[in-house]
Amino acid sequence: QRQRVAVARALANDPDILQERLNRFVEGLPEDVVLVDVKFAVAEGPSPLFAVLVQYKEVEAWKG
Repeated sequence: QRQRVAVARALANDPDILQERLNRFVEGLPEDVVLVDVKFAVAEGPSPLFAVLVQYKEVEAWKG
């Protein structure tokens, strides 16, 4: 059985832009991909940086 695990990240200085980037990424994933984990982080400071790390796995289509 073929399974490939991958990680993608997105960064932005605005949470709305980060949300748009995350949505675009998830919508672009093929149907044979499942999300394994999603982590969010914020680096605080004068200009906060919002980050998301997405772990996903490519799996074979179910043949039942």
